[in-house]
Amino acid sequence: MKPIAIFRHTRTEGPGYFATFLDRHSIPWRLIKIDDGEPVPDSVAPFSGLCLMGGPVSVNDPLPWIGQSCALIRAAVAGGLPVIGHCLGGQLMSKALGGQVTKNPVKEIGWGTVHVDRSPEAERWFAAAVDEARLATVFHWHGETFSIPPGAVRLLSGPFCANQMFALGPHLGMQCHVEMTEAMIETWNKGWDGETQGLAPLPESVQTPEEMRRQTPDRLPAMRRLADQLYAVWIRGLARD
Repeated sequence: MKPIAIFRHTRTEGPGYFATFLDRHSIPWRLIKIDDGEPVPDSVAPFSGLCLMGGPVSVNDPLPWIGQSCALIRAAVAGGLPVIGHCLGGQLMSKALGGQVTKNPVKEIGWGTVHVDRSPEAERWFAAAVDEARLATVFHWHGETFSIPPGAVRLLSGPFCANQMFALGPHLGMQCHVEMTEAMIETWNKGWDGETQGLAPLPESVQTPEEMRRQTPDRLPAMRRLADQLYAVWIRGLARD
């Protein structure tokens, strides 16, 4: 089986639990370190799927790899190779597929509860991972948001960010993070002061590091179950040759 290409855009936002899931299912993967200057591949032929992780930049920044990544996403979609994006990765997918990325009304940082939309696509992706209230636990760390690209279906919405996840056939774009580990949360919290500078008082959508730590023991297992479900559906589309 060809490996999944995992694009890392900053050292602190690696594949996290996504890599753990792939290893558990004996699916090979290759890390492409955009943050270290590794070039975007010019073809999807060596891969069975694409995964794009988060990062601190905007997809609207004039960086050459952004346009190259969008072109590769379009090539993957045209060729039927599954694409999955986390936060910045979901924004890259939206931009590549005809959507827009704009400033969100508020920053979202920390644990959050989002709503699973009612649609056949949502049922396919979430199945038994959603409770009767159709609520799901996710992690947030973003200031921008994407629009749902043409032909895609929104799967998740939130009180502070309307578009939290979309699907287009086998492709899954997320504004939220489901790949988080406890160690990643602790690392990101080292930059919390810079992220929240000028936010006084803190909006309801932003948690303090202490709040995140307090909620992690209960929230992380719930998000693991959600990630397992989403990733399990996503890997069904991988070519197994």
